Amino acid sequence: MKQIITLLTVALISVTASAQTKMKEYKAGHTFNVSIPDYMNKTIGLNEDSAIEYASEVKELYGFVIYDLKEDLKMVELNFNSAKEFYDGFMKDFLKDTEKKTISNPVSKTINDINFIEADVDAFDKEANMEIYYLIGVVETKKAFYKILSWSGKENKEKFKGDFQKILYSIKD
Repeated sequence: MKQIITLLTVALISVTASAQTKMKEYKAGHTFNVSIPDYMNKTIGLNEDSAIEYASEVKELYGFVIYDLKEDLKMVELNFNSAKEFYDGFMKDFLKDTEKKTISNPVSKTINDINFIEADVDAFDKEANMEIYYLIGVVETKKAFYKILSWSGKENKEKFKGDFQKILYSIKD
């Protein structure tokens, strides 16, 4: 009987001690919304850092979204003061080894407190032996920076640029 009472006392003390420890709650993962045209499907294998990838194999259209939480960027001392600064940092390395490329001037917009930047990039892909059109987008929300890359053969630029823009401007968290 003494052993049972001792055991219960030890268990009660353990529970009480652990109950007094203050805990911080953290949210893991990040949720955001993006709209993709119905002729495209989610896919994998385009970019290992992406949160979502999309494609239409039939139309030869591809894209993905990568996000960087502002909180995470601060922890590694990457402090971007604006979407433009984030865009500039990304674009200095984008296709840097590609010899034949044209990058349009970036266009900035703010919609519902979300900052957007978009630019057109035409580049010759030696491996595919063709010209590729990219719509490059950067989005800044209160929580994160996003990079949205959508691309196709350059001959499809005018046909699908509007849908690529709809993907870009649908981002919200």
